[in-house]
Amino acid sequence: MTTARNRAIDRIRRERTLAGKTKLLERPETVEDQMEEASFPDERLELVFTCCHPALATDAQVALTLRTLGGLGTAEIARAFLVPESTMAQRLVRAKRKIKAAGIPFRIPPPHLLPDRLSAALAVVYLIFNEGYDGRGELATEAIHLGGGLVELMPDEPEVCGLFALMLLNNSRSAARVCDGELVLLAEQDRSLWDRSQIARGRAALDRALALRGRGPYVLQAAIASLHAEDASDWVQIAALYGELARQTRSPVVELNRAVALAEVDGLQAGLQAIEGLDGLDDYRYYHSARADLLRRLHRRAEARAAYQRALELAHSELERRFLERRVAEL
Repeated sequence: MTTARNRAIDRIRRERTLAGKTKLLERPETVEDQMEEASFPDERLELVFTCCHPALATDAQVALTLRTLGGLGTAEIARAFLVPESTMAQRLVRAKRKIKAAGIPFRIPPPHLLPDRLSAALAVVYLIFNEGYDGRGELATEAIHLGGGLVELMPDEPEVCGLFALMLLNNSRSAARVCDGELVLLAEQDRSLWDRSQIARGRAALDRALALRGRGPYVLQAAIASLHAEDASDWVQIAALYGELARQTRSPVVELNRAVALAEVDGLQAGLQAIEGLDGLDDYRYYHSARADLLRRLHRRAEARAAYQRALELAHSELERRFLERRVAEL
């Protein structure tokens, strides 16, 4: 995969050199064929936009780009999409077949086509960041670098600024998330370990997104992350923002986060009711760990232990496994 990625970058460089030398020839007959070129700040970003071809469904674009460029395996991509690994493998195969059958070219899109591919490109960068946030720190760093490149490439796109802000604000807490090899929840973190410069950069990017009248999913998530970066989380505002995010995305994962916020606003029982009313998350580990936490705090120990054990069955990170095992032992 590294060889393939390097060959793709080499091809981009060759084509760019050829285009530059062709222009130097100043042949009048070639003027009509010249196309405006985007000034990509990062060659990996060029590859992302090249792979996110609108002839494919957005999910297929994202999955294929993650597999080809993001360094993620099929199992990791399947977890990101909340589908079985076999289902994701079939999607990847179908996408590759469509590329071959339709003769979709490996070609860097001109600037006027970038907005058509932006949604998929943002999803690719964010999912790479999430995988890094779960333990592969080098991926989180790479995603933030790509996010900065996106801001440089498309500075007037509010969702681009929103994603960059979101990644910076979440990553600012990375040093406090693990202590002595153990996972530390947000409420228990040593806030003196948070990276205040990253928080400031993230909030500056969020301000830029809001100034551009951004109200999309990444801007909303960045606003939530900014509230979590305060000395005390404003759960009323957080719950309201999750409500708007749920309205936009219709995502059960967003509804799960909203339910957790509601538990802080309207009480543990209200949050638990909201969680137990959700469908389609039985294979999502955070559904069971969030439910377990509320049951634990409601002193329903046997139910909490069973929910933690189900989350433990689904956990893939060693840090998460140890945390869940501690919770089970405490109960």
